[in-house]
Amino acid sequence: MKAAVLQSEGVLTLTDVPAPAPVGDRSVLVRVGGVGVCGSDVLRFGRGKAYHYPLVLGHEFSAVVEEAPEGSRFRPGDRAAVFPLLPDPADPMTQIGEYALGSGYDYYGSRRDGAMAEFLQVPEANLVPVARDLPLVHAAMVEPAAVALHAVLKFQLPSHATALVIGAGPIGALAAQWLRILGVSEVYVADVDERKRAVMADLGFPVIDASAGDTVEAVRELTGGRGVDCAVEASGLPATLVQALTAAAPLGQVMLLGDISGDLTLPRALVSSVLRRELRVYGTWNSRITPAGRSEWDMVVHHLGRDLKVAPLISHTPTLEEAPAMFADMLERRTWYNKVVFAVADQAQTELIRPGVAGGAS
Repeated sequence: MKAAVLQSEGVLTLTDVPAPAPVGDRSVLVRVGGVGVCGSDVLRFGRGKAYHYPLVLGHEFSAVVEEAPEGSRFRPGDRAAVFPLLPDPADPMTQIGEYALGSGYDYYGSRRDGAMAEFLQVPEANLVPVARDLPLVHAAMVEPAAVALHAVLKFQLPSHATALVIGAGPIGALAAQWLRILGVSEVYVADVDERKRAVMADLGFPVIDASAGDTVEAVRELTGGRGVDCAVEASGLPATLVQALTAAAPLGQVMLLGDISGDLTLPRALVSSVLRRELRVYGTWNSRITPAGRSEWDMVVHHLGRDLKVAPLISHTPTLEEAPAMFADMLERRTWYNKVVFAVADQAQTELIRPGVAGGAS
């Protein structure tokens, strides 16, 4: 089968690889439908962040069932989103359903070969069913949508709450939508990128041009000087983390969603202000697939295509054959992109030209 294999830093090739081996006790053979590119994938590709070489990237993916074990709830042709984490059964955090907080888990696309391939074997428990009419490139967005949901569910939302999301990339855009779905009255979105702001404005969010002035001052003007009840840092920059802490109102809550890209020293006056405003600061990591049937992933699938919109976020839908050139362009920023989702299966490519199916162009 074909796979996009990261051979070494900056070297990605489309290569014939052996068929995948079964994983776990009840392994399901799936055909990869769509697979999204996470910012961490770009770092693994071009910044030496891979665990090992060679490596098949890809942890945000949808799939079509090819073969399932006897007695499975899945049948050939069923569609699913795939939870990419393989928990360590012996880890105490696994035993309370906190798989991502364990220390010995495995992970598709980083610690083991991932989904930028035609086929994969995955445990049945990692499959979350999706509707047959949900485009496969959209179903590949379940994983990042679950990451964003996992973050904002930590907030204790007051009545008539206001929120600020700093960073209108895919995760920030999904977090903003979840805040609105969960009942936040007004969600402001700040970014320096004009096209990303335009996407959010089209989705009905008031946007702040972070390149035109002070984001915090803009927020205070919009909120009558008070600040916001919830601030989400989704850019991963030291400066925007400071902005999130500064923009929060008294008794406000701050979510650190972006993986920060550099060291940060907080001014003493800001730390004192955090204390005096009694802010709550949350960290977040990955998402939860437990309890089965009532998890964050199940909630994503329920809302996807209804009030959670992913199509406007997808800027490119290349084929797997275009992966080497696409990754090089992304690393060197030779093209503007928002969310890139590879249409791997033939069905995924066919769906892109169906009337009413949005997804961008390769």
